[in-house]
Amino acid sequence: MTHVATQHVPGSRTAAGSIRLRHRTVHGHRRAFRMAGKGDAVLLIHGIGDSSDTWRDVMPGLAKYHRVIAPDLLGHGRSDKPRADYSLAAYANGMRDLLSVLGIERATIVGHSLGGAVAMQFAYQFPDRCERLVLVGTGGIGRQVTPLLRAATLPGASLLLQALQLPTVRWQWGAAVKVLQWLRTDLGVDAPDLLRVLEALPDATSRNAFVRTLRAVVDWRGQVGTMMDRTYLAQGMPTMLVWGGRDQVVPALHAGFGHVSMPGSRLEIFEDAGHFPFRTDPDRFLTVIRDFIETTRPASFSPEEWRAMLRNRRPAPRPRPDETLPAPRTLRPA
Repeated sequence: MTHVATQHVPGSRTAAGSIRLRHRTVHGHRRAFRMAGKGDAVLLIHGIGDSSDTWRDVMPGLAKYHRVIAPDLLGHGRSDKPRADYSLAAYANGMRDLLSVLGIERATIVGHSLGGAVAMQFAYQFPDRCERLVLVGTGGIGRQVTPLLRAATLPGASLLLQALQLPTVRWQWGAAVKVLQWLRTDLGVDAPDLLRVLEALPDATSRNAFVRTLRAVVDWRGQVGTMMDRTYLAQGMPTMLVWGGRDQVVPALHAGFGHVSMPGSRLEIFEDAGHFPFRTDPDRFLTVIRDFIETTRPASFSPEEWRAMLRNRRPAPRPRPDETLPAPRTLRPA
């Protein structure tokens, strides 16, 4: 396990609200996204029910050195919420198409929770467009997931989510959050962010999109599918897993499984964080991301190498993509 010493990154806590929300229409649907900076591209993909605003504490710091793109996934935030395909493959296609519209050929992909599963799917479907992979409290590794998400897939979930918007119920949830925090429980670490996500579902259209997305990846037994049968492909892709040690949504045990099964991957555990380590400790998150980008070479696959890995179910002979490079260069703000 590798831990990078925390260093303060100037400007890391600047509000992302200063990075204006933009829109592009792709396949007839309006997509919202934030974009800032210049240089090599970094794509930030949020989790279920969330939006690009979740990256507000880290996006300005990353934009000093990179071109950063943070979309609102279809069905989330300020993007359209049609009756549509909300599978991981469809989301990966959507990320490819948005990058294409913006004229971006390749990027380091950072995904949180559902966004991590989308990031893995993107790297699998479009390896030639993915330079590195950063998975933050990601779904898609093991079956286990918080019972709250399993319950939200059951019939009547939309009505339950609607009830949570009632003033009295919201007050009760707010009080419960304060109690969990006062008791210093692990769930209390994430409770404010989980409540924030629920409050971001104010209307039936938003709630229906949330439930359709959730049911594409989770049922009453847990996560529907995993990428564990394809993790051998990570040998050719610089990969880092970042996890909160107190994560109760996707337990940190998944981080160990992913790290062991992804050849050459790095693992960073934020011991005191929950499911949102980039919000709990944004300065350390920025330091870890920048170190990972500076000390790894972008992935590069030939069709022959990819074919050999798929046929043999093992990596093709090649230099390790995550090897530490000589004296990392000092990046200058873009």
